[in-house]
Amino acid sequence: MPDQSFRTNIPEVDPTEIEDTRTAIADEHRSFLEKVIVKAGFADPYDARDFTEVVFRVMRDLMTTEASDRVEAELHTEAIPTDEKALQFEVSDLWKDTNPIVGFLSRVRPPWQGPGIFKINSDRFLFRVANEGGLPATIEREQAVKAVFSATKDELSEERIQEIASWLPDRVRELWEQA
Repeated sequence: MPDQSFRTNIPEVDPTEIEDTRTAIADEHRSFLEKVIVKAGFADPYDARDFTEVVFRVMRDLMTTEASDRVEAELHTEAIPTDEKALQFEVSDLWKDTNPIVGFLSRVRPPWQGPGIFKINSDRFLFRVANEGGLPATIEREQAVKAVFSATKDELSEERIQEIASWLPDRVRELWEQA
């Protein structure tokens, strides 16, 4: 009988009274993608990776090729320690565009800044990352962007951090500075 209890001598445990013996990992000991997962609330490293690539793509669209190259040169730490081949890469690999045509075009066109139909303001930046990044409805887009920004800033020199800030539109720059 499915409703019948067979072991009635087991005491009931209150889940609020159970201590978690695991220790929290300090942020400085987390890998790049682990920081993004924890701060944004992603379910797995693949979602964090895909969203990070989109945030980086939109950031690169705002910058000159030279500025983008300077950022890439500083992003050479392992994205996440793993034996899984699909996740073995450096943060700089996330910065590069995986689409060769888009990568080429982004190197020859001017930055998309300021007013205009093809320019990227804060609303367009946040709209693009939410839609192109496949952001789940359970994750707030600004929190996810800040998570990527925070993890990125941990990898960069103060000079690069300031340079990136100078390229970002007003509201997105605020998120960068808060991260």
